[in-house]
Amino acid sequence: MIFSSITFLLYFFPVFLLIYFLVGRKYKNVTILLASIIFYAWGAPRFIFVILGTTVLDFLFVQRMHNYSKPLHKKLMLVLSLSMNLGLLFYFKYCNFFIDNLNPVFDAFNIGHINLAKIILPIGISFYTFESITYVVDVYRGIHKPLKNFWDYQLYIIFFPKLIAGPIVRYHDIADQITDRFDRTVFDDRLIGFNRFIIGLSKKVLIANVLGQQADLVFGAATYSQLPTATAWFGILCYTMQIYFDFSGYSDMAIGIARMLGFRLPENFNRPYISTSITEFWKRWHMTLGSWMRNYLYIPLGGNRQKPVRTYVNLWIVFLFSGLWHGASWTFVLWGAFHGFWMVIERIGLIKKTGKLHDWIKVLFTFLLVTIGWVLFRIEELPDAIQYLKQMFNFESGDFVKTNSLVWFTFVIALFFSFSAFFKPFEKIADKAWYGLDLLTNKRAVVLFMISIVLFVICISRIVGSDFNPFIYFRF
Repeated sequence: MIFSSITFLLYFFPVFLLIYFLVGRKYKNVTILLASIIFYAWGAPRFIFVILGTTVLDFLFVQRMHNYSKPLHKKLMLVLSLSMNLGLLFYFKYCNFFIDNLNPVFDAFNIGHINLAKIILPIGISFYTFESITYVVDVYRGIHKPLKNFWDYQLYIIFFPKLIAGPIVRYHDIADQITDRFDRTVFDDRLIGFNRFIIGLSKKVLIANVLGQQADLVFGAATYSQLPTATAWFGILCYTMQIYFDFSGYSDMAIGIARMLGFRLPENFNRPYISTSITEFWKRWHMTLGSWMRNYLYIPLGGNRQKPVRTYVNLWIVFLFSGLWHGASWTFVLWGAFHGFWMVIERIGLIKKTGKLHDWIKVLFTFLLVTIGWVLFRIEELPDAIQYLKQMFNFESGDFVKTNSLVWFTFVIALFFSFSAFFKPFEKIADKAWYGLDLLTNKRAVVLFMISIVLFVICISRIVGSDFNPFIYFRF
């Protein structure tokens, strides 16, 4: 079940909200927990027991770790928890990948062949694994005490707004909200959350789906070697807009749902396509993943506190890991390496000469690099990705891909919302409109609510009228 489905919008969520607001304070967290279990089991009934089982073990490990006084015993519990979570992630997500790459080596040395059935990936395993790790590590570091109630901990892990695709919430950022948010939740939170949800739904349905369908038309070509250059560029640009509005829209919906329930989840996107460097891009794109990588991988590796060469190696490790986190494929690894390469180049200072260039040239150059990187992200087979990149730069002519006025209109709208904030006048307007969501006067509240209702109706009609409604990060 995804947020932009009819099942969720017209059945699951309205019924859940009705029950949640009717029950007393004592039962609100229980209501969310039961709804979260149903939400996850709806799409992956076999794997709900995996996530429930790991939460039981993690809770016990962390309780033991917190109660132990000897550092060695604490570290043992830490290692056990990390081994369990990372072991499950490896088995479900990477086992087939590593076996597929080991078998050719074994065959070359006549060692034998490993046969393993295709392992199905549990929905959202990458996200809830990272959150399980933040819990045990934060408690181990003494950043926050563990939750006393097991059901509160399970709610932290399986909280349905963030369960499938984040934002990745660090334990200490939400721990107190689980048990102490009720007195701070007001009607404005529900209205602000609803407006935020509708913004995300509109980004997903009215922009991402339209451009995603066009991108699939291009990437679904029988052979990339026949693609004209203009078509290849249009296809990847549509995908570049799709993945941004799809993922940021889903994050907006998650943040909006949580806000209606009194939770404040961290922001995940901040106009990434107006970045003037790859370094800035990763401060604006999937910000909760960047924060996780920095705090739980980059800093433990030594960060930038050591010699420059070691810092560059640490950056590469982080981005290689980030690429692999997104998917078990060499194209994802290369995508991470590609971004890591440019991060190192910027850190070394080899492109400092661009400092005298106008910022809009830096933005275009960064956007070009990001777009090229999305080719590796979109295409799973490396030879196909290389061939597509060749078509982008060989300047071959040919018939342009079939399209229509709705696609072109949506493409222009996507470009406008992606880049308009770069210009100061539009930035002020965007800031006023965006941050004004939290500054509700009576008049503003009525206007925003009416706009949200109209957008909601349009989105529903679009979803009903189309069978194209994927979510890119659903498989991660």
